[in-house]
Amino acid sequence: MYSRTPISQTTRDGESGNKITAAYRVIFAFSMCVVAISPSRHAQAQDPATVPARPNFVWIMSEDNSKHYLRHFDPDGAAAPNIEAMASHGITFDRAFSCAPVCSVARTTLITACYAPRIGTQFHRRSKAATLPAGLEMFPTYLRRAGYYTTNNNKEDYNAVAERPWDMSSKKASWKNRPTTSTSFFHVVTFGDSHESSLHVDLSLSKNKPETDPDQVHLQPYFPDTPLFRQTRARYHDRMKVIDDHVGEVIEELRQSGELENTFVFYFGDHGGVLPGSKGYLYESGLHVPLVIRVPERFQELAKRELGSRTEGFVEFVDFGPTVLNLASVTVPKNVDGKPFLGAGVDSAAVDSRSEAFGYADRFDEKYELVRSLRQGNWKYLRNFEAFLPDGLQNNYRYIMPAYQQWRELAEAGQLNAVQQAFFEPKVVESLFDLNSDPHETKNLASDPACHDVLVGLRERLTERLKAMPDLSFFPEAALYEEAMSDPVAFGKNNANRIAQLIDTANLALEPFGVVKLPLRDALKNEDSWQRYWATIVCGCFGKAAASLDEELRQRLTDEEPLVSARAAESLALVSGLDPRETLYRAIKRAKNEPEALQMMNVAVFVDGLENGKWSVDPTKIQFGFTPAKNSELGGRMDYLKQ
Repeated sequence: MYSRTPISQTTRDGESGNKITAAYRVIFAFSMCVVAISPSRHAQAQDPATVPARPNFVWIMSEDNSKHYLRHFDPDGAAAPNIEAMASHGITFDRAFSCAPVCSVARTTLITACYAPRIGTQFHRRSKAATLPAGLEMFPTYLRRAGYYTTNNNKEDYNAVAERPWDMSSKKASWKNRPTTSTSFFHVVTFGDSHESSLHVDLSLSKNKPETDPDQVHLQPYFPDTPLFRQTRARYHDRMKVIDDHVGEVIEELRQSGELENTFVFYFGDHGGVLPGSKGYLYESGLHVPLVIRVPERFQELAKRELGSRTEGFVEFVDFGPTVLNLASVTVPKNVDGKPFLGAGVDSAAVDSRSEAFGYADRFDEKYELVRSLRQGNWKYLRNFEAFLPDGLQNNYRYIMPAYQQWRELAEAGQLNAVQQAFFEPKVVESLFDLNSDPHETKNLASDPACHDVLVGLRERLTERLKAMPDLSFFPEAALYEEAMSDPVAFGKNNANRIAQLIDTANLALEPFGVVKLPLRDALKNEDSWQRYWATIVCGCFGKAAASLDEELRQRLTDEEPLVSARAAESLALVSGLDPRETLYRAIKRAKNEPEALQMMNVAVFVDGLENGKWSVDPTKIQFGFTPAKNSELGGRMDYLKQ
């Protein structure tokens, strides 16, 4: 149980919601009542010479919202007449997924069309940006080269460096600035009204009182049913209504300019969120996003679907860029992970049959954890590689939200039921959920004999995918920082066999301890430091069951690799009740770079909260062997420990 109170923290650069540009604040007197009217009624006539030869594209992104807060996708969501009107003239994708539950990683996945753990962009608030491999660019670059005018208003937040993909990216960026009226455009606009920070308010104040009736909202079963949680959800419904208004404004602006029927308009959330336990986690509330695509009359044949139709075919963020390129008749690069779901050569029936989605969670500001997810149909598999870390481990930005604070306070007071308390307890190494009967992922079926074949099938499929990528996260960020970021893809290819071996060691946690004791002992003595690293973590996952490896773990307390020493101390606290603090202080002082120190500080915060503060960490004993960067995440961890 974690006893510390949250620190106060202002909204951070890159995390805060964007201010809405003046262009999209213009309210047409009739805009909210004409969106559902025939789209050509108010369109301005265009000279054929000025009509784009290829379709335009507008992406409307709302920050931090899963599909659960819109009535169009979930009966418990808010009404959104403008989004619903878009859907009546387009396609609803009921199974659309961000691959990551946080902004920078999700947006980098979108812009590169690549899975982040393959290209080194999986760490939110990364210490070093990844260089894309030769021959791969952010996908709007290919549109620019093909003659498109590309604009972004205005959030980027990418974890990679490459050729700049935008003609303009700023709060003034607009497709209207294109060089000629016949120039096709790709425009992205992000609205921050639904951002997490919109819930960082005192809801007891009259100015923050939600318009939605709190008594009429439905709370998820893992939340305590308190007035604060009801007000929080009600306020979020209000925010989604604001988002819907902005969607209507964008649509109306396109209509008034005569471009609506030349333009594919995508509306989607930039990842899930944002009530507690969603953003930052691989549950459906963190990954499952709303997606509606309005299809222009002039290019309807490219969609190959009836207007107003819905599909349950799975689409992921890696697929969005290739879809735009395909619709624009631009060749999709071969070295991306995504595949188009609209346009020439795409079989709608084949898209409808897609049924797999992959998710990843690694770092969220100062909080580290390695989790992977795989969904097939209505089965959801979660693999927690550091299962002893609770979901509720301190993350400073998350705990600014009053609902987060109250949730933890009630947990500490013992006032939650088992489902509500689970967020603050150690996890299990793997979970299996039947989303058809358990959409909120509260009933783990991994130990159910009737589900054994499904469990093993998903486990093996996930392992296959991780090795095939290969998944760079089986090296800590600190190691990638030193060795890989100039070309992460090449590093992964050169170390593919080694990564596969690290995955095999991490997967020893999936078997009974008696079966894996000997290979685990060997891994603790392996000459590869990252084999030793994963062996110590696996021991921590077994907890007291691994007590017979106490001596081997103690040998790792003086390991030449500081991170191995720190993780060994963490595991011994769980396995044998050994005080980890002095080892941690020594290891932190030996850290060679910021991500290495930060991951050890993650260990410090975890053990600080164990056993009701039995091992309270003394921040005055923490010294870094280097000078942390200005505004370092290390400062946030230190501030928390000083309370």
